[in-house]
Amino acid sequence: MTTIAIDGPAAAGKGTLSRRIAEVYGFHHLDTGLTYRATAKALLDRGLPLDDEAVAADVARKLDLSHLDRGVLSAHEIGEAASKIAVMPTVRRALVEAQRAFARRQPGTVLDGRDIGTVVCPDATVKLFITASPEVRARRRYDEIIANGGTADYDAVYEDVRRRDERDMGRADSPLRPAENAHLLDTSEMDIEAAFLAAKSIIDAALKH
Repeated sequence: MTTIAIDGPAAAGKGTLSRRIAEVYGFHHLDTGLTYRATAKALLDRGLPLDDEAVAADVARKLDLSHLDRGVLSAHEIGEAASKIAVMPTVRRALVEAQRAFARRQPGTVLDGRDIGTVVCPDATVKLFITASPEVRARRRYDEIIANGGTADYDAVYEDVRRRDERDMGRADSPLRPAENAHLLDTSEMDIEAAFLAAKSIIDAALKH
């Protein structure tokens, strides 16, 4: 069984890369960030409170990870709700257990998030930490919003990326950091094709052993 753990900050390109890797190797893919969003959406849909940890954890334990709709779950209000429940220890524990169960699927899995290599799958076959400068990540996020017909202010997007980095790296529970044996991949100067080829060569080398 092969598990590929891909971590990194917001807008570093890890989601696009992870989906491509899973497709090429024929593995199952899980964007672990969507598990928090799906839990938040379930609470919102049922009119349940977002500040009751026991209720949120119960919903998290019953989540079906095989039907996570990225398009639906990317809504801004769901993201806001997800950030409130993501800091709850029992919710995190419930979702980490679900993510670990997903990682055991055959023939292999690709999980991307912020604590896959350090917390969720510390024994992963391959660990990648995908990063890029905050300026590049903000530009990518800005371009994506514009390309999808939205409106955005680059400075506001940059500030949002910077704030998110501070929150992710500074939190007490599962802070964002590279695992000790992770391969670092800085995509600041790479397009998606170059990043994919660099990641693939690392994975291929690891799978040969």
